[in-house]
Amino acid sequence: MRSSVMKNRWTLDLLPILATASLLIKISGIIALRPELTGPDKAYHNSKVAFRCIAPDSPPPVTYELLKDSTIVIAKDIDPIGDQSSSFFLKVSAASDGSYHCRATAGGKTDVSNSIKLSVVSPPSNTRVTSDPFPPVAYEGSRLVLSCDAETGSHLSYTWYFNRKEVTSSVSTLFHLTGNKLVMESVTPEHAGDYSCWAWSMVYDVRRVSSSLDVLVTIKVYVSKPKISFSIFKEGDSYRGNVTCWSSRGSPPVNFFLLLDNKEVGFVTATDSLTAWFQVAVVPGLDMGVAQCRIKTELQELMSEPMTLEVVPVGGDVKVEVEHLYSAESKMVAARLSCHVSRGTFPHFSWLLNDTVLPSESHEDFHSQSTLPHFVLADHRQTLILTKLDPKESGYYRCRARDDYEDSGPWVESAAEIVQVTDVYLTTIEVITIAFCCFLLLTLAVVSACMYKMFDHNHAHTHISSPKSEALPLSEPTSGKLADTSSTDCDVLN
Repeated sequence: MRSSVMKNRWTLDLLPILATASLLIKISGIIALRPELTGPDKAYHNSKVAFRCIAPDSPPPVTYELLKDSTIVIAKDIDPIGDQSSSFFLKVSAASDGSYHCRATAGGKTDVSNSIKLSVVSPPSNTRVTSDPFPPVAYEGSRLVLSCDAETGSHLSYTWYFNRKEVTSSVSTLFHLTGNKLVMESVTPEHAGDYSCWAWSMVYDVRRVSSSLDVLVTIKVYVSKPKISFSIFKEGDSYRGNVTCWSSRGSPPVNFFLLLDNKEVGFVTATDSLTAWFQVAVVPGLDMGVAQCRIKTELQELMSEPMTLEVVPVGGDVKVEVEHLYSAESKMVAARLSCHVSRGTFPHFSWLLNDTVLPSESHEDFHSQSTLPHFVLADHRQTLILTKLDPKESGYYRCRARDDYEDSGPWVESAAEIVQVTDVYLTTIEVITIAFCCFLLLTLAVVSACMYKMFDHNHAHTHISSPKSEALPLSEPTSGKLADTSSTDCDVLN
């Protein structure tokens, strides 16, 4: 009983404490207003935004104030009934950038909300592409950087286009994107083309874009070592040489110089090509000196190999070489005839079949004549290829040569070479097969002859031995002698 009395006393003592704690909890709930601020963290310049503030479970009336940077009161509103949010509408200007808070006052208590950092976004305008170096012209292997520059704008992103196709680092290894720059570390001719860019900003789902004009990037290629050649033509009663200087690769414009015995005798600027021509006086049979081409650009100066300007007239021996061409099945399918002249710088070749001149430029006339063969001329008519072999291609072939610059000049001719084509073409396998069959037939004939002689001999021996066997007595020694004789005959036959 004493224990029960003590327990009741403790309970009575705790009741005031519990009541006081409950009151304090209620009072503290009234003191902590806990206002909440919602609104955008970025907005376009000159747009309108809304901030909303609410302090739930606060005793009315509740006064709300929108503060910028914790000190400047932007707007004020009162909620007379409680649990109603207050909205603050602002027109965004450059000065609107900053931190915003909401201050709530209720029941004589004041509290401050969370903060929102508002960023003012300016859309881009007047975007253009600039280059380093400028103008955007670079030699292969050098570095080129393009920049996408907008006159105004903030919080910008950039998109590049090469020949109207979007450039991405993950797709193309030709470019490196960094900020507003498109970097080409070691340019190649593949980098040449039109470039443009977009500068753009994004606020939630609204994007503002400013695009540039196209900029043409030119990649120059270093010129290769020049080459030199020359030809000759007749002009009235005299002769002129046409010297050609060219480079197989490079970017024009290029300056060409012709040197004759180390003296400059000509100059040409090639703006659209990599070739230049020079005319010089030439006398057939005379050495006119040593010519060289020199090529010069803003970064390079190169020389060709030297070449002697000497025209040797056609003359000496002329001969024809015949080569037969075979397929993979070892079947002869074509013939190649080559014409060789012992001397001459500019020979002009012509071919004859059975003293008939074969057409040299066009096949129109030979198509109309079924007697002429199917052929192709190569190596400036020096080679005649018979592309289809049948008996009508057979005959005597000759070639002749004269100076190319003398249309009425004398010809030097080769001896005739016969090309014999038959209707039957045998492959190597066919030849081996026929040879094997002949050998097999010969072997069978020999074996048949031997067998015939063997049977014929046995037949004759049987007729000779029969009378002797009837006259002799049937005794064992005689039988043994006959057995030995048969054995001997058999050995001889074997």
